[in-house]
Amino acid sequence: MVLKPVNIEISDYPSEIRPFLINAKVYDSSCSEQAKVIFIDKDNGYFLKVSEKNTLKREAALTNFFYEKGLSAQVLVYVSTEEDYFLTRKIQGDDCIAQKYLEQPEKLCDKLAETLLMLHNTDFTGCPVDHISRYLNSVEKNYLAGMCDKLIASGFSSRDDAYNFFVENAYKLEPNALLHGDPCLPNIILNDWKFSGFIDLGGGGIGDRHVDIFWAIWTFKFNLKTDKYRERFIDAYGRDKIDEEKLRIVMAAEIFG
Repeated sequence: MVLKPVNIEISDYPSEIRPFLINAKVYDSSCSEQAKVIFIDKDNGYFLKVSEKNTLKREAALTNFFYEKGLSAQVLVYVSTEEDYFLTRKIQGDDCIAQKYLEQPEKLCDKLAETLLMLHNTDFTGCPVDHISRYLNSVEKNYLAGMCDKLIASGFSSRDDAYNFFVENAYKLEPNALLHGDPCLPNIILNDWKFSGFIDLGGGGIGDRHVDIFWAIWTFKFNLKTDKYRERFIDAYGRDKIDEEKLRIVMAAEIFG
C-alpha cells in the first residue's frame, strides 16, 4: 500500500466524518480511478472511501455482514450526499503484497487457499447481496457496450466466442458460497501470517465459489509473474471442490467485467 500525504479541508466532508479528521494526518492510498481512498492516521487508523453517489452502498452493507462474521473491518459511517462516504476502522496487519509475504510464495499460496476455503465454508444466511444475478446482468451490459479485457480474452478466439460460451453455460454457476468477488493479494490482510480480514468487498455476495478461485489463481500470475502456483493452489484448496469447466465459464464472464 502506497501512502501519499495530502492536505484536506475538513469542512468539505459530511458532519459524520469530520470528527475522525480533526487533528489527524491523512494520506491518499487510492489504487483505482473509481474511488478515492484516504488513510486517516489517528487512533489505530481509519480508511475513508469516497466515490460517486450510490456506488458504495452495497460495499458498506457487505462489509458490515463480513464484519459480523469476523471477516472484515468495522463499518463506522456510510453516508450518501453529493457523493458516497464509507468509513471503516483499519484492519491490523499488512496486505499480501507486502514483501515479507511475497518472499515466501509457496506459503502465501497455501495461506490464500486456506483463507478462501474458510470464507467459502462460512454460513451466508442473511447476506444482503446476490452476486450471481448482478454477475449475469453485468456480462450482458458490458458485452453490448463493447467492453473486453484482452488479457483474459486470450483464452478464447474472440469476444463473441467468449460471450456465447458464457451464455450457453451460465446456468451451471451456483449460489454455493459467500464470495469476496476479487480476492487478489492486495485485498487480503494478514497479521504475521494470521488472517486478519478482507477489504474492498464491493464485488462480493452469495455466488459460485469458482469466481473467487479464478481470481485467486489469477492474482499469483499477475503479482508474481508466473503461473507455477496454479496447481499448488488447487491442491491446497481441494482439487475435488474445483470444476475446471466452471473456471472457464468464469473466465468468459470476466472478459466483460
